[in-house]
Order: sequence, then structure tokens, then C-alpha cells
Amino acid sequence: MSSSSGIQIPSRLPLLLTHEGVLLPGSTTRISVDSARNMQLVKSRLLKGTSLKSTIIGVIPNTKDPEHDGEELPSLHRIGTAGLAVQVVGSNWPKPHYTLLITGLCRFRVSQLLRERPFPVAMVEQLDRLEQYTEGEQLDGELGELSQRFYQAAVQLVGMLDMSVPVVAKLRRLLDSLPRETLPDVLASMIRTSNTEKLQVLDAIDLEERFKKTLPLLTRQIEGLKLLQKTRKLRPDDDKRVGLSFIPSLHSLRTFTYLLCFAHLSSVCYSSFLKKMPQSMPEYALTRNYLELMVELPWSKSTTDCLDIRAARVLLDNDHYALEKLKRRVLEYLAVRQLKSALKGPILCFVGPPGVGKTSVGRSIARTLGREFHRIALGGVCDQSDIRGHRRTYVGSMPGRIINGLKTVGVNNPVFLLDEVDKLGKSLQGDPAAALLEVLDPEQNHSFTDHYLNVTFDLSQVLFIATANTTATIPPALLDRMEVLQVPGYTQEEKVEIAHRHLIPHQLEQHGLTPQQLQIPQDTTQEIISKYTREAGVRSLERKIGAICRAVAVKVAEGHKLSKTESSSESETGMGEREGKGVDSDIAAPPEMPIVIDQIALKDILGPQIFEMEVSERLTLPGVAIGLAWTPLGGEIMFVEASRMEGEGQLTLTGQLGDVMKESAHLAITWLRSNAKTYQLTNIAGCADPLEGNDIHLHFPAGAVTKDGPSAGVTIVTCLASLFSGRLVRSDVAMTGEITLRGLVLPVGGIKDKVLAAHRAGLKRIILPKRNEKDLEEIPGHIRAELDFVTAGTLDDVLNAAFDGGFPALSLTHPQITSKL
Repeated sequence: MSSSSGIQIPSRLPLLLTHEGVLLPGSTTRISVDSARNMQLVKSRLLKGTSLKSTIIGVIPNTKDPEHDGEELPSLHRIGTAGLAVQVVGSNWPKPHYTLLITGLCRFRVSQLLRERPFPVAMVEQLDRLEQYTEGEQLDGELGELSQRFYQAAVQLVGMLDMSVPVVAKLRRLLDSLPRETLPDVLASMIRTSNTEKLQVLDAIDLEERFKKTLPLLTRQIEGLKLLQKTRKLRPDDDKRVGLSFIPSLHSLRTFTYLLCFAHLSSVCYSSFLKKMPQSMPEYALTRNYLELMVELPWSKSTTDCLDIRAARVLLDNDHYALEKLKRRVLEYLAVRQLKSALKGPILCFVGPPGVGKTSVGRSIARTLGREFHRIALGGVCDQSDIRGHRRTYVGSMPGRIINGLKTVGVNNPVFLLDEVDKLGKSLQGDPAAALLEVLDPEQNHSFTDHYLNVTFDLSQVLFIATANTTATIPPALLDRMEVLQVPGYTQEEKVEIAHRHLIPHQLEQHGLTPQQLQIPQDTTQEIISKYTREAGVRSLERKIGAICRAVAVKVAEGHKLSKTESSSESETGMGEREGKGVDSDIAAPPEMPIVIDQIALKDILGPQIFEMEVSERLTLPGVAIGLAWTPLGGEIMFVEASRMEGEGQLTLTGQLGDVMKESAHLAITWLRSNAKTYQLTNIAGCADPLEGNDIHLHFPAGAVTKDGPSAGVTIVTCLASLFSGRLVRSDVAMTGEITLRGLVLPVGGIKDKVLAAHRAGLKRIILPKRNEKDLEEIPGHIRAELDFVTAGTLDDVLNAAFDGGFPALSLTHPQITSKL
């Protein structure tokens, strides 16, 4: 097999096809074997062979599909490396396979393939005549000069590493002891190179060509280390220790050297790499996964913001109609970024009902800035490890969603959307809302520490956007760290515009239709909005449009089928015989295009109207008033009904009321009793005390829905005043406001959502607390023009505005009302 003159390999070699890498002469690598041919080679030659000759195999790079293991042998690469199998290790998990430790000896060329099964065997020709290179022999001419340059570059590269590490010291000694002719193969196997580049080195049979192929790779490695030292300004001893001292073998060294040089880690991070661990240790795989995560994180990689404000304005307007407050905030951020480049990312929180576009606005902001976008769903999360990650001491540990998201996007300044932040849970595993305090604090997130990473990461350039339906369930400390932007519901006019700009074109595309096949006029869209949906957003509206598109798609598909049948019938029987022998005459003709959806078609497709304006019908008796309520789904109108009967002066409250609303009812009763003479309120018998000898039942319909809050106070007073006086409340008025025992009206929240709800219900007069007058500026101008707003400072103002002719009127009883009572 060998002689004193050099290496001689057998002329017949079994071939091992590998797709994991390229084995070069002089290098040692581990190769995983799991294909049928390679497994059979190991069993037949390496495990049963007794001579040294039987452990020499030919390693051929397989450039084809690694999963290919069919009957046909893939086309072989003509150049391979003869290798000595030093170690064979078998395992059955996750499937049977062997791991070979192979040392490359020399190149060979495949002359003839002798057989393919059970494993390929070929006649080979040895290409590396190493016996001609004796120790001390010097190359001359251009080849000698080229080898000298390569040697100097290799010495320079090793000199930039930590010589106290045994692996580096061994490599330095190898440079002096190995013949110059072997250096290209040895160095190319250690530095960071792709399989294609290694394949080019393997195919370089000529020594001079081999030097020319490898020298640029070596130079690239040196420049990477120089760039790292220059940009990060490491301590003098750090630049020699980066990324190599923890590597247990030359194979691992060449895998990580290049990665760590170009990962651009901060100098603090390198301290966690400086450890030694043999591959036999159980923690080796866990540590390697950790190091790979460290390499893949974007420590200093970022995208450049697009700061063209005009282009950003156009993009935002094209993506979203209305939402002016959100758009203005994004443009303000861009303007400040133009003036000051080093600006920390703001922490925004969009609060509003579902379906108003909070999530899609976040995606549009990322597009506007030219940044990567990543969404993190927080609904139902109840483990702080989802945010901070698990400590590596636990089995199955992994980084938190923040670090994992950064790894996914690959940059350190993305737009992170923290969706449904108001629906975070809490459990024995900790409070994720508390873990978010560090993430969303601009004064702390520049040094965020994930438990798995255990190294600080700078989150200050990340633009965090949180979404929520309500701020009531967000912890105050977390809410304090965010800039809250309210996203109220849309008006009917805005919904019509959104439907025709975005929803209808999107649904037509989703259902394979064109505007030439289906048209939905604006009158029909308004009918859908007012009679079939009642929401703050547009999700139900989009579903109704989708239902229309599906119905039309059936008509269009039937028309196509009918047309084809008619064409076939005409070609066979002629036009004259079509009715008798062609298509069944009962089949309808193809629909005329475009199909226009009118009110009749709308009723056929969507069925009868879901929401009918029943306001005036419900206010035909005294003791009924309309209030305005705010819910996480937007504003709603709320009826309050009261009735009285003979009894002992008890007050009954029904309708799933909370404690605050119950207290408002007791406040209203007390105030009305104390002012009964002023407003001429009496009981059934005409006594001045409305409760004397009477029981009062106060009911809030929609009893399955829990109701609470102080804003129903003025509505309860008006309802009871109507009951005690026998007068009807105006059917076009709605009100909201908190009351006091002295009859003052206090401000409440959610004014815009409540006003929009009243507008959707067709109400014309809105009674608001006087201190909420400033909130009317948020109402669109055309909505304000259609409504009559009355601001009330006291309950006297409320009653005067709620009843025709003021309260009390000259005539306290109406003939019709008296007869009904």
C-alpha cells in the first residue's frame, strides 16, 4: 500500500458518494452515511475488512439531489479523493446510519466504473504523485514565487489567532513541517469556503492552478479578520482569540472561523465563546446550537430606512383609507429620522375594535420604512419564557419570541407587531406582561437579555407596534411604556369608500371574477352596511361581499357550462334542431354580463335584513330611553326600560349589570326623589314621592351581555323621569354621561365610537357631558353636520334636551299617554 517513495493507492476502489462536503487531501472530516449504497459499503468493506488496504475508499462528491438513492446511479464526478477510514461509529437514532472519520490521502480520477451494486466500485488513476516532493525541496520559477506568497498569507492568518490555543499552535507547526505543495489542500479545508469553491480546488490537478484557486480564499479570510478588528476596535488580546479557542477539532475550526469573523458580534459576546468542549460530551450538540444562534443573529446588520415623506404619504394613502392619526404619527417619525439619524424606535400601541386595520397598518408601516416585518401573536400567552426564553439548563430550551423573531428577519431594526397585547395571560410560569416591561422600555431595551442567549442584545432600533382592543386589561406599568393611539371605528361613508377601494377588488380577485362580470353599486354597498352589518370595522362587510361573489361565481360557472353545451349542440344538430335535440329547454340562459347587484338580488343572496331600524318603535311608551355604550368591538346604542307597579318601594335591576351601573341606578332614583316636586314627578296614586307604594323594575335588554360603567347614569335618569312623568322621550335622541348625587354630569370616554354608533342607528340628537365637548373635534366634519349635539353640565340640561318642549312642560300629561296608562 505504501513505500518509502510515497503514497500508492489500490487501482480498484469502492466509491463513497457524499453530499455533505468535499474531502481534500490532507484534511480529516466526519461523513454521515445513511443511503443504501453507502451503508452496504461500510458493512462489507470497513466493518468486515481486516487489512489496512480494505480501509482505503474513494470519496466522490455527489452534486446531485442528496435524497437520490434510486436504482440508477447518479452521474459521478470524475475527480475524487482517496481516504483512509480512521473511525466508524454506528447509531439507530433517528434512523440507522454510520458516521465515518476519514482522512484524505490523494486525488484520483475515475477511469472505469466496474459495478454499481451493492455499492459502486471503479478503476482509478492516482493523480497526486507526492513521492516527487521530498522534504526540503524548493520550487522555483513562478510556481516557487506563488507558493511563497501562499505560505506568507497562511502565516499571517494564523498569526492573527490566539497562539495559546493548542489547535492554533498545532496549525502553526504544520505550516513549517508540511511540504509547500500540500498547503493549498490543507488550508482550503480549514477556512470558510463553499462546496463549489472546494470542488474547484479538488479539480485543480495542476499545482500552480491549485495555488491560484486557493490564494484568493485565504486572502478573503484575512480581510474579514482585519475588517472585524477595524470596525469593532477589539482589545489587543481579543482579536487573536475570536471564535477559535472553543473548537475541539480542525473540522469544527474551519466551520466556525469564517462565520464568527463575519457575524460582527460585539466584543462582550466573544467571552461566551472561549470555552473548550470535546465532541463526546452530551452538551456538545446543545452548545453548538447555541453558537449557531449567536452567529445567525443580526448583531449589526440593519436595513436603511426610506425617508421620502411624500412617497410614504402616497403609500399609506393607497393602503388605507381614513386613519389619519396613525398616518400622521408615522410621517412624524420619518421627519424626525431625517433630522436625527440616531433615533430610538418608538413604542406604539394601536387600540381599537376588531376589523379597523390595526395589524394591516403595522404591515404598511414596515413597507413604508423599507423594513422587515414580523408579527408576534400574544393572545393567550401565559409563560414569561415565551418572551425571555428558557435557560439552557432545561431540556428543550429555546430562545424567546423576540430573539427568534430577530433571527427570522435577519436584521436588527425590523418592525415588530405585538398582536393582541391586551389578551396576555398569567400562570405559574410567570407573567409575560411583566417580561415585556424591559422589551418595551426605551431606556432599558438597548441591553435586553434573553435567558437562552444570556448575552445582551440591542433592541433600541426595533420599531415595536402593539395592538389591543381595550386598555382596561393591560397592566398600568406596561401601558405607561407605550404611546397609545386610538383607532376608532369607521363611519358609513368611510366604509363605502373602503369597500370600493379595497374590499370589492380583493374579493373579486379571490373568487376569480372581474369588474366586467360583477358590479356592486354604492347604493347596494350602503344597504349592506346599514341592514346586514353593524360593526366598527369592516370584517363582516368583507364577508358579505365574499358571499355575493360566491353566488355570482355559481352563475358565471353555470353560464360557461351552458354556453359550451349549446355550442356542442349547435355543431351537431344545427340551430334549427337545438330546441328539440340540444340542451334542455328548462335550463336558464347564460346571465348577461356584468351582473349588477341591486336590492332584489341582495335579498336573494344574503336573505332578509338582519338589522332594522327599530328605534322609533321601541320609544312608543314612557319609561324608555336610549343610551350610548362603548365595547371592545366599538360603540353601540343601548336601550333602558323602566316599569312600575304597586308594591313596597323596591328597585329591581336586571340585564347582567355590574356594580358601577347598579350604583348609577340608585343615584338616579335618589336624585329624582329629592327633586320630585321641582319636576312634578308622582307615583301611580299621585303622591309626590315616586317610590311610595310603588316597585320600580329597571331593565337593560340584551341580558346575556355583561354591562358596567358609569356612563349610563344620564340615560337611567331620563328613563325614570319619563316613567314618573308619563311623557315620551324623543325617539331621535341618545345620551351618555356620568351623574353625581347633586345632579352634575361628568365626562366619560369613548365619545367618537359612541357618536358613530348613534349615527349608524339613524339618531339625530346626541346629549354629551359639557366637558366632553373637546372630543367632538375627532368626529368627521360631515358627521357633525348631520347631528345635533347638546352639551349638558347638569341633569336639568339633559332633561330639557331629551323631551320635546323641555322638562317639565306646561302640560304634564298627554291624553293618549293617559289612556295607555
